[in-house]
Amino acid sequence: MKEYHRQCRLQQEEVSQVKKTVKEDKVKAFIEKERSITSKPLNPFSEAPPTKRAKLDHSETPSTSTSSSSGTAAAAAAVSENGDKKSELPSFWIPSLTPQAKATLIEKPSKAVYCPMSKKPLRIKNLIQVNFVRADDVNDKRPLVAKQIRYKCAVTHDILSNKTPCAVLRPSGKVVTMDCIKKIIKKDMTDPFTGDTLKENDIIKIRRGGTGFASAAESSLEAKKARPVMMAS
Repeated sequence: MKEYHRQCRLQQEEVSQVKKTVKEDKVKAFIEKERSITSKPLNPFSEAPPTKRAKLDHSETPSTSTSSSSGTAAAAAAVSENGDKKSELPSFWIPSLTPQAKATLIEKPSKAVYCPMSKKPLRIKNLIQVNFVRADDVNDKRPLVAKQIRYKCAVTHDILSNKTPCAVLRPSGKVVTMDCIKKIIKKDMTDPFTGDTLKENDIIKIRRGGTGFASAAESSLEAKKARPVMMAS
């Protein structure tokens, strides 16, 4: 949100700068026009009248050497201009030499919190507190992060690992293994901790984290290769 507000402030500054530049250009054009209207007093002893000066300029014809020298100068100016253009070619690797490149506009962030999986807005009443049962060992004094065995099933006390399929019971929020659900809980469909009757959507399966093996992922992974098919006549 801070980046979005900063972007809006920069856009406003750019708009105000453009308006200021347009106003300054109008003032400069007005001043130049006013200067062209006013004329200086003519000194008859030192300067010729404008009409006579124009006739004198028209009567003079430039020589061949003058025209050739002017053509050479024009060609040299064109070459130098092209050289300057070549030296000022844009670079795609240096941001200062790419004035046409603009920063990506940031959309206004939404105030709603979205689920990273379903991309739907989250509500407090839809959230469930997950209660893991810790597999505490009296002799192990290490912190929880350093332990390989951390949690266990709330019913069977089986050790939970990354490869253990688990589920959460909605009424109590306890984490149990899928084997426990199939062999114990689904027989009477009752939460053993609260006594509430369970429905199918009250058993929420926990998605396991991915590993380096494709077979460990729960999502369906398929490798497909298109090959030409020959039809029999």
